[in-house]
Amino acid sequence: MKYAEEYQKKLVSADEAVKVVKSGDKVQYGEFMMNSHVLDAALAARKDELFDVKVSTVVCPFPVQIAQVDPTMEHFTFTDLHFSGASRKLHDKGLCYYTPLTYHYTPEWYNRGYVDVDVAMIKVGPMDEFGYFSLGTSHSITSATTRAAKKIVVEVCNAVPRTFGGYYETIHISKVDYIVEGDHRPLIQLPTIPVNDVDNKVAEIIVNEIPDGGCIQLGIGAMPNAIGSMIAKSDIKDLGVHTEMLVDSYVDMHEAGRITGKRKQIDREKMVFTFAMGTNKLYNFLDNNPECAMYPVDYTNNPWVIAQNDNVMAINNAIEIDLYGQVCSESSGIRHITGTGGQLDFIMGSFKSKGGKGFICLSSTVTGKDGELISRVVPTLPTGAIVTVPRTIVTYVVTEYGIVNLQGKSTYERAEALINIAHPQFRDDLVKQANDMGIWHRTNKIV
Repeated sequence: MKYAEEYQKKLVSADEAVKVVKSGDKVQYGEFMMNSHVLDAALAARKDELFDVKVSTVVCPFPVQIAQVDPTMEHFTFTDLHFSGASRKLHDKGLCYYTPLTYHYTPEWYNRGYVDVDVAMIKVGPMDEFGYFSLGTSHSITSATTRAAKKIVVEVCNAVPRTFGGYYETIHISKVDYIVEGDHRPLIQLPTIPVNDVDNKVAEIIVNEIPDGGCIQLGIGAMPNAIGSMIAKSDIKDLGVHTEMLVDSYVDMHEAGRITGKRKQIDREKMVFTFAMGTNKLYNFLDNNPECAMYPVDYTNNPWVIAQNDNVMAINNAIEIDLYGQVCSESSGIRHITGTGGQLDFIMGSFKSKGGKGFICLSSTVTGKDGELISRVVPTLPTGAIVTVPRTIVTYVVTEYGIVNLQGKSTYERAEALINIAHPQFRDDLVKQANDMGIWHRTNKIV
């Protein structure tokens, strides 16, 4: 059968496609920018016909309608495995849940049958002459969920860039049950987060640690953006890329000639990633670019794969760190902010990499609602705070006041090191609390 004919046979309206969902089903949406607002709206319109439908995604960039139309969650229950700003607001209203994960483990949930998928609904790029749809900007766990799904619905969007792999970066029409042609609106663009003086100071410290031929991973936020911008203006040579998330700053570094990938030990001359979020600059860069290779997350985030490249520089943000060295990057007390993501994966992988370094970055303070300064280096994490990176695994910690390496340090040495990079306003109080906690020694010094 010719693929064009098969395409027409499977082509239906969104309202028709979502009829495949039954009460009690587990539905997997697409991920990141590959979430389909078209299919979400159509499913939400069936609210009164359905009960106890569980919907899951990874970072939906818009507030899903299935949650908004059902505040009692009698019909739909929504879970996001990482959280966007939209999901965070829904969570604050009691309309969204989170599933804890170690990111590189997650495809195995579906491969081993820990998690069932009755219906997968994903956004894809246009079909090619061989019958394949591109997964676009998001691989992550999508291929695992679609392989596990009993039924697959795709929304075809002409704005989706065609990305290369890797492997499993496409889905064939023979595996698809229903095809929907959406409104082809442009992909959502990630707003650029402003960079401040503190971000630039932290970036300067880290960039000085990056060698020629280093293999970089940047997380999300203003600080990684500052680092990417600074690298683009530097004279660092032959950087490689093996990252979870591909963002605009990689394009800047590439165009400045900083990224070549020539010194990588695996995937040489390839920019390896598992999902991309940014502006049209990034999406246009990805489209039909063989230099970019999109892999599933159990490859990109596998610490043993990461470690095969030398000089892995893993750079990630945190919300706060306590004097024991426990890193919280997910919550503010009991308020959920974001997920574990790949932070733990890359801190582990970079440590095992020859010459590798894993950096936890944070400004020393944050400004509270009343304008007061609040230290992000704290004696102990507050009640409900999630430990994203255990103290045993944390290596480098960076604030605008310096960089410390916690590996091999005792509890009193850790306390001293972290207080030395805390904001000066809070150091005396932190010393007192460290002493009360029994992790202070008479030989400790504060600079």
